[in-house]
Amino acid sequence: MTVLLSVEHLTKHFATRHGLIRAVEDVSFAVGAGETLALVGESGCGKTTVALSLLRLIRPDGGRVHFEGVDLEGGTDKAEKAWRQRLSIVFQNPYSSLDPRMRIRNIVGEPLVTAYGLRGRALTDRVVKHLDEVGLGAEHLTRYPHEFSGGQRQRIAIARALALEPKLLILDEPTAALDVSVQAQVLNLLQELQKNLNLSYLFISHNLATVENIADRVLVMYLGRVVEEGPVDRVFAAPYHPYTRGLLDSVPSTDPKLRGRLQPVSGEIPSALNPPPGCAFAPRCERAGKECRADPPPLLAAGPGRKHACLHPL
Repeated sequence: MTVLLSVEHLTKHFATRHGLIRAVEDVSFAVGAGETLALVGESGCGKTTVALSLLRLIRPDGGRVHFEGVDLEGGTDKAEKAWRQRLSIVFQNPYSSLDPRMRIRNIVGEPLVTAYGLRGRALTDRVVKHLDEVGLGAEHLTRYPHEFSGGQRQRIAIARALALEPKLLILDEPTAALDVSVQAQVLNLLQELQKNLNLSYLFISHNLATVENIADRVLVMYLGRVVEEGPVDRVFAAPYHPYTRGLLDSVPSTDPKLRGRLQPVSGEIPSALNPPPGCAFAPRCERAGKECRADPPPLLAAGPGRKHACLHPL
């Protein structure tokens, strides 16, 4: 696998009046060319902080990030501009991420004006090209975001993200704000775009059914740390970490054979201001012993392409 994005020991803390929030702690992973890596976990586990740190929308406190072999920290302004054009993001709510005062031509075209100085017919042609890629057309150029459905607005957000022809898209819950039927349409579009444009995706979601459908590998986070990693089919079929098992058991099922056998995650997530010692999941884990409350368990290899951070794996 050709590595496109490499993240090593990423760390981000936020200072507040009440103390230090350890949002991301020693997170490492890689995304290959043409691959979809899913980042999953409960709300507040650090998924979006990882994404914003990669884009340098917030500055991490530690760790190294390499994109196409280039260190993203400490480069020249010219180098930073170059790699920023190779990464892009699609946010969860397109109505919030699209400026309601701008027409679609300007929304999709803004990156092209800023990066390349395109104007006139050249700009319009590029905007129409990207709208066509997402299933829209030239007839939509002069309309405003509020004139579209939720699914269409997300297509516009995707078209804007594609404007500079990036190699990696960060998809932060891209279907969470959409109806179920529209979710399927947007996921199909993303898979088609990935195939046609040779894109890589970092797919952030709490919807495991969606992840199973679109991802190649999955990274499971809990309270800022990675607790399990591996090919999505193997991890979902036989998870090692009790937290991963609990997430899978939390997915609603209509199968009567599973009643009474599932063990969804229960209890409250500990505060990131005052995390428990040792394994952060220990207070919610039936398998935890005294040793689990001593030091955070390391992320260890557990077979081809798999890792977990648990002293008592399943």
